[in-house]
Amino acid sequence: MRTASFQEADAPGSVMRAGDSLSRHASIQPRRAPAPPETPPLGLASYNIHLGIGRDGRFAPERIAAIIRELDADIVCLQEVSLGHPGFDMLTFLSRECGMHGIAGPTLTTSRGDYGNAILTRLDPLEVRRWDLSVRGHEPRGAISMVVKVAGFRWRAIATHLGLRPGERRKQIRRLLGFMQEAGSLPTVLMGDVNEWFLWGRPLRWLHRHFKRTPAPATFPSGWPIFALDRIWVEPNSALHGVRVHRSELADIGSDHLPLKALVRVDAGDGTVDVRPD
Repeated sequence: MRTASFQEADAPGSVMRAGDSLSRHASIQPRRAPAPPETPPLGLASYNIHLGIGRDGRFAPERIAAIIRELDADIVCLQEVSLGHPGFDMLTFLSRECGMHGIAGPTLTTSRGDYGNAILTRLDPLEVRRWDLSVRGHEPRGAISMVVKVAGFRWRAIATHLGLRPGERRKQIRRLLGFMQEAGSLPTVLMGDVNEWFLWGRPLRWLHRHFKRTPAPATFPSGWPIFALDRIWVEPNSALHGVRVHRSELADIGSDHLPLKALVRVDAGDGTVDVRPD
């Protein structure tokens, strides 16, 4: 019996001899195909930058840019942003310094310039909408809705900053949920400063009912955070892969709020929304 054809399947130096059992060699398994690479998570952040004025009283746009670079997020939703016309355009500055697309959501126009929300993103926006959440008799408020494609999956990111009065926030949340329903079913991230001091308040209960509860670490005031004013909600909730506050030497003094970060698995779903790739 010729054995040379079996020698390549054995360990170096092993030779099959006449009379050896073939069962030892039959256990050799074919190589498995490597598992497909996992889709990297989407990095998110929400940050109320307080116009770039830190706890030390300094107006320091370069410090805000450095904090955003620390966040290393794919989408950053910003509140209290100066938008130029004619004043300093913080969004243009941050977009240039961080190498990200900038999307403005002005809510207030004054003699010193526009002011409001903004989004910085590494991804190309497919669609941008601006929703008016203003309530008569109160400071104008709004939200930015942006649709992006990540690894073939479409996601909507919403940036907002709600009002200071409970009755105002109730109207704004009802209006925001209505806008979301009209925009159609997509996996969605809602981020921003919701100004909700009351854990039992109806605005939070309505948002928890829609998105399910998510972790809510304290972000305000930045020097000694005790209130969870800044929030990140994800639909489907199963896609959320952690929420945490960003702490650093710069972030601790850069604003009166601390940044909030999250990771999202863009290919995760629980059957409530369509997360199939295009």
